[in-house]
Amino acid sequence: MKIQSPTAAQDRPELQKAIQQIVDSGFAGVSLRVHDEQGEWVGSAGVSELGETEKPPIDGHIRIGSNTKTFTATLVLQLVAEGKIGLDDPAADYLPEFGLDQRITVRMLLQHTSGVFNFTGEYYPDGTTAPGIAWSGKEWVDNRFKTYRPEELVRLALSKPARFEPGTDWSYSNTNYVLARLLIEKVTGRLLAEEMQRLILEPLGLSDTVAPAIQPELPEPHAHAYYRYEDAGEEKTVDVTRQNPSWISSGGDMISTTRDLHTFISALMGGELLPAPLLAEMCTPESKVGYGLGVFVQDAGPNGGTVISHNGGIAGHAALMYSTPDGAKTLTASLNYVDDAAMSLAAAFQKATQRLVEEVFGGGQAGSADAA
Repeated sequence: MKIQSPTAAQDRPELQKAIQQIVDSGFAGVSLRVHDEQGEWVGSAGVSELGETEKPPIDGHIRIGSNTKTFTATLVLQLVAEGKIGLDDPAADYLPEFGLDQRITVRMLLQHTSGVFNFTGEYYPDGTTAPGIAWSGKEWVDNRFKTYRPEELVRLALSKPARFEPGTDWSYSNTNYVLARLLIEKVTGRLLAEEMQRLILEPLGLSDTVAPAIQPELPEPHAHAYYRYEDAGEEKTVDVTRQNPSWISSGGDMISTTRDLHTFISALMGGELLPAPLLAEMCTPESKVGYGLGVFVQDAGPNGGTVISHNGGIAGHAALMYSTPDGAKTLTASLNYVDDAAMSLAAAFQKATQRLVEEVFGGGQAGSADAA
């Protein structure tokens, strides 16, 4: 594949225009990486830090949020391939200490069909909510260096009513992936970060990807993340680049770069990490929203075919990760922005990701691609 100059924005003006439009919609900065039949293109727009002029670094470190789930699901499936975990075994067989419903299987955890309460809170179709841990507003800002143990998050979730009977519906729950983390640690006798290093990071050479546990630092270089909140009637904006990600745990605590995300999703879809039957299981979507095992399976528009994806956002940082089912074409991006409790940039985020997916996978044609 011919590699183009990373700075040659004029080679792909439509991509530079697309990321500039994301900045114009309210984001501080964007860094985009595309690998396709035209080669590699990378570019950035906006600023790395509010009040400054420097663009976000091309290979800056970013908190990848829920893209962590794809790494975690891959790890579980690798342990299935090693014969250490049964995909359709009751999760309670591996984690008897939590008193899980015996009907909840490992597959249901990875596919968000377990019905287990989401420890970051539930939002119901009728508009009602059920709070979980504090992860927004002044309370979160003041406590963003607090350490949560994974078991603590799970026990909080299990103290709340289940959302539905296991296997009868779909609902996105971070608790599923903290349970998956604890399951990995139980069957291997090693920390998740150690298994991640053994089975994914080291084999792929992902030296800029970290499963940080409780460390608040983000490796340099990186763009800055911000959070806006109200305190005694006054609006405040703070830099939250440094935070203890244990509040989200394996639901979204990893750090990576657009280059490493490209390497990972391309290798995963290309069959380098999982046997073909398990990769096929991973990419088989449930019927409600098209979620497989740690990935969304979606349509990139009339001319785009199927894309495999996961996106993630966490307090002023977001990461995008898309690939064709064979890993040959990928889009990875990092965004930094001013987050808030109202998630006021959520609609802009959805629109921006849809535009990028259509541009890269659908030939610029209008289509449908939901952000996750």
